[in-house]
Amino acid sequence: IRFILVQNRQGKTRLEKWYTSYSDSERQSLKSSVHRTVASRDQKHQSNFCEFHAHRIVYRRYAGLFFCFCIDTNDNELSLLEAIHLFVEVLDAYHGNVCELDLVFNFYWVYGVLDEMFLAGEVQETSRRVVLGRMDELGALE
Repeated sequence: IRFILVQNRQGKTRLEKWYTSYSDSERQSLKSSVHRTVASRDQKHQSNFCEFHAHRIVYRRYAGLFFCFCIDTNDNELSLLEAIHLFVEVLDAYHGNVCELDLVFNFYWVYGVLDEMFLAGEVQETSRRVVLGRMDELGALE
């Protein structure tokens, strides 16, 4: 995984995690370019994978949010699509039905979940139960 973006329909980035170094101007350009790419696609007749520069974007739209992962072309797209779904399931388990405001007001917790699931651009944990258990342990420390 090169980077993870969660953006709303207007293109406002609500969550970003970069595993490859980019300058600030490159990041801004990439964010707007990713949003233009995924927002313009037909949700019913096109897949959740698209070529992006020399990489590939795997994305999933939940309600008004686009969860986008930029991956290398030799990575398994379906496993990353499952990882996106698992990430949303974990967020739903904590917030009920997760929405954009939950990401904004609980961003520390959301980044904690992200760090439990993905480490250095690789999938670290695939068990919803384990991730929620670790987050409960962290919450008990506070």
